[in-house]
Amino acid sequence: MKKKDLIAEVASAARISRKEAETVVNLTFDTIIEKLRQGERVQISGFGAFEVRGRAARTGRNLKTGESVDIGESRVPAFKAGKTLKDAVSEG
Repeated sequence: MKKKDLIAEVASAARISRKEAETVVNLTFDTIIEKLRQGERVQISGFGAFEVRGRAARTGRNLKTGESVDIGESRVPAFKAGKTLKDAVSEG
């Protein structure tokens, strides 16, 4: 499913225009991104939680040359599915 498909599904389910659904979907994503950028955890009950995790500095390898490369520490987004979502997916 692509973003445009999600927007179409939301518009249909909520009986609103695609333009309104697009606004809602974009605002939802933008809000999650902004809260993560601020270092906050975003927990959606029954769905899951988004958070930022630190990734430690490490040594990698250039696959073409075999040379060691230092990779700096970074912050990465992470998602942990909630029990309701896990159960819904496992039931198929």
